[in-house]
Amino acid sequence: MEFSEQEIFRRQSLEELVKMGIEPYPAAMYPTNAFSIDIKAEFDDNLEPKRQVCIAGRIMSRRIMGKASFVELQDSKGRIQIYISRDDIATEQQPEMYNIVFKKLLDIGDFIGIRGFVFRTQTGEISVHAQEMTVLGKSLRPLPIVKYKDGIAYDSFDDPEQRYRQRYVDLVVNERIKDIFLKRTKVYQSMRDYFNSKNYIEVETPILQPIPGGAAARPFTTHHNALDINLYLRIANELYLKRLIVGGFEGVYEFSKNFRNEGMDRTHNPEFTVMEVYVAYKDYNWMMDFTEKMIEKICLEVNGTTEIEVGGQKISFKTPFKRVTMIDAIKENTGIDITGMDENALRDVCKNLSVEADKTMGKGKIIDEIFGEKCEKNYIQPAFITDYPLEMSPLCKRHRSNPELTERFELMVNGTELANAYSELNDPIDQLGRFQEQLRLSKKGDDEAMYIDLDFVRALEYGMPPTSGMGIGMDRLVMLMTGQQAIQEVLLFPQMKPEKI
Repeated sequence: MEFSEQEIFRRQSLEELVKMGIEPYPAAMYPTNAFSIDIKAEFDDNLEPKRQVCIAGRIMSRRIMGKASFVELQDSKGRIQIYISRDDIATEQQPEMYNIVFKKLLDIGDFIGIRGFVFRTQTGEISVHAQEMTVLGKSLRPLPIVKYKDGIAYDSFDDPEQRYRQRYVDLVVNERIKDIFLKRTKVYQSMRDYFNSKNYIEVETPILQPIPGGAAARPFTTHHNALDINLYLRIANELYLKRLIVGGFEGVYEFSKNFRNEGMDRTHNPEFTVMEVYVAYKDYNWMMDFTEKMIEKICLEVNGTTEIEVGGQKISFKTPFKRVTMIDAIKENTGIDITGMDENALRDVCKNLSVEADKTMGKGKIIDEIFGEKCEKNYIQPAFITDYPLEMSPLCKRHRSNPELTERFELMVNGTELANAYSELNDPIDQLGRFQEQLRLSKKGDDEAMYIDLDFVRALEYGMPPTSGMGIGMDRLVMLMTGQQAIQEVLLFPQMKPEKI
């Protein structure tokens, strides 16, 4: 491995520290008792004696001024200025600590610990006056710290691919990135609080599954050596959660890591997080009310308002949300009423609208393709699209007033799907027939058709009460709540092509 000039210099500094008897990577606990932001917020000019603190973090900048220096220290909450005087940090064991260590052997990016007292400088900046300094971790690579000259930024770490691959650097040097992931945690916590307030139970279901059920998607396949069988990374957890409703739980939810062996783009990652919730004795009309109230609550708790901005678009999560059937949505956006059309007529509509519909698609998938191509992008404000075709909703109850449709909705926001929900199909005979229809589509060439899960049918035969279920894409929800336009911005470690190092 070849090292840059900076990397060579830092390794030499590391060796010098060791020769001086200073451990550059100490094992002992460092007893921090304060954080940068809290120190500033709690500062009192009149406090005597001055507050003593012990803090730790990275050196992000420094100004050496003879016998004294100023350091900007970054901890997990923010940054604070440290004043370091030669005489204060010199010790009997290391009288030259300041000159030898701080001026020559420590670099931007190194971790240090500081004990001292809090004061306000003559320029009015709240700072820590160091009385003791400890080396906590030597950085062997230079951080890409932004420098400005004549209004031009240099060394900024803003290339997306580099940022996603080296998220650890991105989090250090781009302060706004950490805020995104702190908000992500708030989104999860707010949603959890909402469910727990209803006494719903958080559960865990298998990631490795013998049948990849619960959604129409291509799975990842693996092999279990001891059992000598193929298993699949789950594409959805729906069928397991509904088994729990059969078993007597009235409300269950799970934050589920799902995996789909499909393309990657600004709204899709092969590994993603979905929250699914199932509540007995409810239907999809109830679930629409439940969902919009939940999302309004999350937006308020995360951002302090029901309005957000994404890519220049202002979006309001103030309830109630718009509700429109899929057929009406197509009519609204294309001027064509597809009510009662058979597959051949729908293919003619696709030709007229320049929508591709290959021979593997059934009636329901053609309708979905028309909606996806001509309607979906137009729903910027939250809108529930309801009453989907029977063929494209094999786990959903037939519509109570139109047997060719199902009691299903998708929540569209900013031109893409955010949530998907049903009045759940609990008729085992109908469910088996729907699975068999999916098998027919699979033989026709549809590689996203569902597998038949006979154990799930058996579970339904023991009886499942009327139930409504809803799944929401957590990554997409976080994108909205943080104003991001790419899913990679809200995943700490998004999937990337292999890197040659």
